[in-house]
Parts: sequence; C-alpha cells; structure tokens
Amino acid sequence: MRLFVTGIGTEVGKTIISAILTEALEADYWKPVQAGDLDCSDTDKVRDLVSNTKSVFHSATHALNHPMSPHAAAERDGVEINLEDFVEPETLNHIVIEGAGGLMVPINRRNCIVDVIENLDAEVVLVSRNYLGSINHTLLSIEALKNRGLKIKGIIFNDVENVDTESVILEMTGLKLLGRVDLEDSFTKEIVRWYAEKFKLVL
Repeated sequence: MRLFVTGIGTEVGKTIISAILTEALEADYWKPVQAGDLDCSDTDKVRDLVSNTKSVFHSATHALNHPMSPHAAAERDGVEINLEDFVEPETLNHIVIEGAGGLMVPINRRNCIVDVIENLDAEVVLVSRNYLGSINHTLLSIEALKNRGLKIKGIIFNDVENVDTESVILEMTGLKLLGRVDLEDSFTKEIVRWYAEKFKLVL
C-alpha cells in the first residue's frame, strides 16, 4: 500500500495522522520536502511516535532551511526543485508519504504538491479539520484531486466531531470516512498505538 497524506491546508495534523498510519501499517515513512525545522523535522516527529521496529524512515529529497512554501524556501537556499527529483524510496514495505501544506502549495514556479502526488501515483488520504471555512477548503481539495483523476483512499477528520460539517462533506463527495482523531492534550507512542489499532480495521 502506498498512501500520500495531504491536508486541506497547513496545521491540520498531517504529521500526527502520518504517524498513526505508519504505525497501523508498520509502513515506511517518507516526507519528500521538509521546509524549516530541520533540527526537529516531521520525520523526527513521526519516528519518535512510532513503536514498531519494521518501519524505515527515509530522508527527505529536499531539506530546506526556511519554514515557508517550498518554492520560496528553495529559492532562499539557492536550490532548484524539479518534479523529477521525487523518486519514491525503494522498499518492499507499505509506505506513507507526507506532503507539505495543502495540494496547491508550489514546489517551484511550475508545479505544486498535487503534481508530486500525480507523479508518484499514490493513493491519497485527505486530512481535514473542523473550522469555519473548512467545508469549502475540503470540497475544493477533493475537487482538485478528482479533476486529476487521482485515487482517494478516504478522509480523516482530525478534530472533535462536528456532525453538520462532516456529514455534508461525506454526502457531497461520497468519500470513505477512514476515521477521526480527537484533539488530544499531547500525542505519545501509546496514544498513537491506540489510534493505529483502530485504523488497522479500515486500511
């Protein structure tokens, strides 16, 4: 199984969801672009939350110094990012791939994260969070994926339940609800493992 975890925007919980899915599948993990926080990258965070010994954590193709859009961070670093740079690590295992920001985040002045997904031909897990405007952001993200003919595994709501918001999204899109992750005070290996056991049943 090859899953690409993307979100309806920034700060919706892609890294936590990636850790849960990595643990559930005992999968490898790869973040193609890391922009900023190189001393405590998303790869480091996922590695610290995963308990199994099977997962391999692959290095980012582009590790950029500035916490900003990859295209701008690359330009600051004097790096040129090309779509062809992103070659999936060789593995016989499942792999969870975590995107940067949302679908239309540019990696250069020609391509966006959605182009990386299309190039890798991975199945998408969309992470949504219930805030004012999230219905619009979620439906636009799904529309962008469907317009490209990309495969969507399903949606995960990373928030306390909001029936009004979630039901209209699911009804209008026909997407499979993979599950929900509540707003925890903190995430530990034990909590990630608990959620992973639940997600094993739907993956």
